[in-house]
Amino acid sequence: MTDLSPSARLIVDSGALRENYRALARRASVPLLPMVKADAYGLGADAAVRTLAGERPVAWGVATVGEGVALRAAGATGRVVAFTPTLPPSFAAARAATLELVLETPQAITEWCAAGGVWHLQVDTGMSRAGVPWHDADALRAVLAAGSAPASVFTHFHSADIDDDSMARQLARFEHVLAGFVVRPACVHVANTAAIVRGVGTRFDTARPGIGLYGVNPWGHGDWMPAAVVRVTAPVVAVRHIAVGESVSYCATWRAPTPRRIATIAAGYADGVPRSAGNRAVASVAGHAVPIVGVVTMDMTMLDVTDVPCEIGDEVELLGHASASIAEVAKAAGRSPYEVLTGLRSRLPRSYRALAGEAEPRPASPQPAGSTVGAAA
Repeated sequence: MTDLSPSARLIVDSGALRENYRALARRASVPLLPMVKADAYGLGADAAVRTLAGERPVAWGVATVGEGVALRAAGATGRVVAFTPTLPPSFAAARAATLELVLETPQAITEWCAAGGVWHLQVDTGMSRAGVPWHDADALRAVLAAGSAPASVFTHFHSADIDDDSMARQLARFEHVLAGFVVRPACVHVANTAAIVRGVGTRFDTARPGIGLYGVNPWGHGDWMPAAVVRVTAPVVAVRHIAVGESVSYCATWRAPTPRRIATIAAGYADGVPRSAGNRAVASVAGHAVPIVGVVTMDMTMLDVTDVPCEIGDEVELLGHASASIAEVAKAAGRSPYEVLTGLRSRLPRSYRALAGEAEPRPASPQPAGSTVGAAA
């Protein structure tokens, strides 16, 4: 096939993904239910599932029936749970793909269970997003009477990455609900990545890591540093000299304080480089940190390479070992790490690299993705 470069490239280290899974499983001391929703946080759900299948997870977590159907179409086996409450019009597709659903109304549960569907109960202990409110005993009784017993009962922490007492309050509320069950639910879970890192809520039956699998400790503290899973590179496509006072990019937000050398790379916000990274973030050229200057444009980003060797065709690392972590990128751009990861765009190719001696999971078909940037120094 003809090489269509210049192009940014997203490289996913499947060995690092597996390493993070195993590290989180050790910390949780229970089998895991990995979240592969949003195309595995932008990195490719089908390849992530192939990478982690040998770890024998409890189930795969997706957001919607559509994501579950796509996962099955890519060859995923095992249990798949759709965590966004599903409405009856999607039941036929969910049943055909043998998905398990999170439901919260008696009507939906009755209809789903009538055909033998497996369902899960979310208890809302303070997130106020989905689930049966913890304090509404009548609603809980109605839901539980509507069908067969739920396959699991769970809640979701709203501030596991913040050092306050909210997790303790939510756990107390959840324990109150559990105490009302005549028979303990078959499976109980509460811990996301941040809770696993903090050792909170891991005494139950499973845990649900998400962003930690993909290289981010959302708590930002503790003794666990996840392995870097993502590396994004882009080629230099132009180099120019500009004089004192000359501007770079839209709105002239950056002007040269002295004569400068500016490199343009083939990646922009349409590829996942946050537009807000301009004048705030850095990239790496041959191991040297260089600032991004001017507003990031749709297809191109400019760097100040005055002090480093840089020529057309050179590879620039925007995210990875030499440039910055996802968390640092997010901080520099004023965004959350979740946005940075899920913001990886579909225009650019992604590839998968395994650690030495490990088999590389190969996508069933080419799956392009985009890029992001390094953080400010």
